[in-house]
Amino acid sequence: MAIEHFDIFIIGTGNAGKHVAYDAVEAGKKVAIVDNREYGGTCANRGCDPKKVLVGITEVLERSRDLSGKGINDLPTVNWADLIKFKNTFTGAVPFTTERKLDKLGIKMYHQSPKFIDEHTLSVEGKTVTADKIIIATGNIPLELKIPGREHVLISDDFLELKELPESMLFIGAGYIGMEFAHIAARCGVNVTMVDINDRILSNFDENLSKYLQENSEQIGINFVFKARATSVEKLRKNYRVTVNQDGETKELKAEMVFNTAGRVPSIEDLELEKGNVAFTKRGITVNEYMQSTTNPNVYACGDVAASNSLPLTPTAHQEARVVSKNVLKGENYLKLDLPPTPSVVFTQPQLATVGYNEKEAREQGYDIVVKEENVPSWFNSKRMNQNCYAFKTIVDKKTGYILGAHLLSWDAAETINMFVMAMCGNLDVNTLKGMIFTYPSWSYDIKSMI
Repeated sequence: MAIEHFDIFIIGTGNAGKHVAYDAVEAGKKVAIVDNREYGGTCANRGCDPKKVLVGITEVLERSRDLSGKGINDLPTVNWADLIKFKNTFTGAVPFTTERKLDKLGIKMYHQSPKFIDEHTLSVEGKTVTADKIIIATGNIPLELKIPGREHVLISDDFLELKELPESMLFIGAGYIGMEFAHIAARCGVNVTMVDINDRILSNFDENLSKYLQENSEQIGINFVFKARATSVEKLRKNYRVTVNQDGETKELKAEMVFNTAGRVPSIEDLELEKGNVAFTKRGITVNEYMQSTTNPNVYACGDVAASNSLPLTPTAHQEARVVSKNVLKGENYLKLDLPPTPSVVFTQPQLATVGYNEKEAREQGYDIVVKEENVPSWFNSKRMNQNCYAFKTIVDKKTGYILGAHLLSWDAAETINMFVMAMCGNLDVNTLKGMIFTYPSWSYDIKSMI
């Protein structure tokens, strides 16, 4: 059988992989793409987008309950089956429409995880293909819990497909994925327990703001078990029993469903990267500043699978894919990855958002800083919604007045943080921001009092 050759072979059909594919076709290249799951990637099929649809109903629930007795009399109830049907209107057609567009562009498609044979050669669907350039954009997958009974543990994919909600859930891991799904479940009436090996939630976010969010989460009924490591899961008649080790003491917890939200790892296990001379670590494909493999110059990586020091987010995947496209199509050292300040958000309610340095990082970088931190539920935007959770921390360079970092906890944090991003990217100092006219009373107007 003849070996088919491509100019560019892309592994992964999420945002990063598709971006490179479209650019390559526009440049007149012969392109192939492959995915071992439904086409369209994690974000559109089983990640950010469907999750945000479910989050939407919790925003309605939260706002109604906050204003109960303040003009709202009858609280809404959740029809989970209808919500999932609504969510499916966003995800159901993604694989088909993705494949249809790729086919229309003349891109050869495969539906199996490929394996490297050598630096230029792959085996896929029983066929051998070669390519001048190979792009790895396979994303991340849930970290496997290596404990007895792990076959009983569900993942976020399963949560998004639940036909009905159980009475109780237990989440192993209180990072952003666990917290987002826990808030959805708890606000829909599920009894939620969260287990984490750390002593608090969201260890990568500001400690004080995370503490406020934790307290708010406890108010809606979420139970936290910290400094605890899950050691086994056992199926009972109705529930599952999760055994944890907490400070040397064994405890048993029970829930109808158990979810693994302990983190995500690069999806590279099936690629046999060693045969392709592609270096990798537990963080992903080892790349240089051009998103090129440090050991195989024919290979590039972008998105969550690349160990590029950027956050594993859809916007950064787009940026990395842009860099890969430029270097593959215009010359391997054409464009370096240079990410601007990158915001991140946890879509709980309230939302927790961050951009730039935290206080410790800013001091380690040698800055003389001004830190302003307050818990301000008395501010108008919080009071008008009868909420009790609104806080911020900003870090400003004392010498220049430039914002080095911002951390927000509020109903609108995911949007408000973008104002800080624009200020940081545009080198707008504190005095310039204070001199601007913003709409009032809006959440963004509040940033003038945060700096």
